[in-house]
Amino acid sequence: MMRRSRGFTLVELLVSLFAMALLAGLSWRGLDGMMRAREITERRADEVLALQTGLAQWMADLDAIEQYPPAKALDWNGRVLRLTRRGSLSPTDGVRVVGWARREGRWVRWESPPVLSRGDLDAAWLQADLWAQNPNETMRAREVTIAPLRDWQIFFYRGNSWTNPLSSGSEGEGGPDQTGVIRGATPPQTSILPDGVRLILLLPEDRAIGGRLQRDWLSPTVIP
Repeated sequence: MMRRSRGFTLVELLVSLFAMALLAGLSWRGLDGMMRAREITERRADEVLALQTGLAQWMADLDAIEQYPPAKALDWNGRVLRLTRRGSLSPTDGVRVVGWARREGRWVRWESPPVLSRGDLDAAWLQADLWAQNPNETMRAREVTIAPLRDWQIFFYRGNSWTNPLSSGSEGEGGPDQTGVIRGATPPQTSILPDGVRLILLLPEDRAIGGRLQRDWLSPTVIP
């Protein structure tokens, strides 16, 4: 006599489906958590790389400063650090005016087109200051966002000490005058570069790199 095979009951089938759905849900939550963790790690890596690249560019700009006395080659007016640097392509590329500023909660860098005349140089310096305050679309097209930034400070090394460039009391060190117009030619003595530049970045605490970050640049003429 043949035995009749026994199948699953409806209750057993429902229990099995419930168990599989539960396992699938737990697996999806685990997979989603892994993907989110991976995205956060990649985003933090991108932020770290962008900041490192920005700091390297900062040092490269200072290393490439080009002086054309009596005009300043480096200036900090409380809004923007401006400098004149050699072109990176060839000697015939002229020079460029670079601006570094904190705007809209971010550390940003701006670079002018190639400058080949003194008149264009003066115009580019004025444009760098305008860019730091109220940039138009053309100016924004020439800027690069480096990293989120809560605040920053600049110090110059002169006379064997680090000092705030705005509190030096030297004539011509303050950037715009009381009318808001950038002063023109500066006395030859104010065009002398400082022996060093200290950059202090105050980064948001909730980012990949947070807190206080300091970088010091020393002029090649004072490095032993």
